[in-house]
Amino acid sequence: MPVVDARILILCKTYPSPSGKYAETTCVAGMDETGNLIRLFPVPFRLIAEERRFNKWQWIKAKIEKAKKDHRPESFTIKTDTIEGGPVVEPGKNWGERRRLLSPVKLFTNFNEVEDARKSNGTSLSLLKPHRILGLDIEPVSNPQWTEDDLAKLLGGQNQGGLFDNEDKPSIKTLRKLPYDFYYRYECGEDGATTVFRHKLVDWEVGALYLTCDRLYGADWERHFRDKLEREIPSKDLMLLMGNQHRFQDQWLIISLIYPPHQLQGELF
Repeated sequence: MPVVDARILILCKTYPSPSGKYAETTCVAGMDETGNLIRLFPVPFRLIAEERRFNKWQWIKAKIEKAKKDHRPESFTIKTDTIEGGPVVEPGKNWGERRRLLSPVKLFTNFNEVEDARKSNGTSLSLLKPHRILGLDIEPVSNPQWTEDDLAKLLGGQNQGGLFDNEDKPSIKTLRKLPYDFYYRYECGEDGATTVFRHKLVDWEVGALYLTCDRLYGADWERHFRDKLEREIPSKDLMLLMGNQHRFQDQWLIISLIYPPHQLQGELF
């Protein structure tokens, strides 16, 4: 497919991981102006020029093309040097504008339907509204420090030319590895016919929340972290942006949390 100009509303950035080619990469997901979900990968987000970086709920313009090695229908590559940041969509009253923009996206209410769509249509990005969050599992990773190979990718790639402007180099710091994996346990279905699912959280905001809680509260980080993810966020009208893995497409991840306030009865947007 040819390179095309696209306007994309950013809905997700996953926590970065080491990359031999790009030093570090993140997966970005969003939607176009007609409500089609789009995956952009790889994006060496922290290594691109400051003026080309973007936030969640921000419109961007860029040149994209269908990914050559990733045949999932939503997967594209982005020309990072063409990124132009646009307006950020503010939530407004009861998230009205954000809800309006999300309204064309199909909203699943059961993960089994998400998997059925993958099997029938190759769908690899889906918006899921679970019935209830049951809890958060926190599991230590097998190695809380980067391996020598990971460090070589992170440090070696950042010394390559062409990834970012010289003036940005002093601000680049070694990526911190998260010492824990985080999983949501949640329930889909109603009236006694419910099923429990468990999926890993890879949203960059979740990783940043852990780092903030660790910095501010030290040994008491977990209490504050759980309060946000087990009480505060699930008390909202929580939706999970789900994305599957390229190599193992029956394995899904929670790549972003979208949590507007609950709508009042009779309220549209």
